[in-house]
Amino acid sequence: MKLLLITLVLLGLAFAGIAIKIWGKKDGKFAGTCASQSPFLNKDGQACGMCGKMPDEIGTCDTKN
Repeated sequence: MKLLLITLVLLGLAFAGIAIKIWGKKDGKFAGTCASQSPFLNKDGQACGMCGKMPDEIGTCDTKN
């Protein structure tokens, strides 16, 4: 029972931390959400699936393009 309680408290703290981060950011958006712009994750040099930017186009992922 103690382990379950500790697990739930830690999960609650994690969700609260993420919620505070979203609340503190402008428009509730995380900075740099294009994972495909990382050379470690995108070894083939493909464009971002959300915004279409290439990995060498450094910036934020803006889906309003």
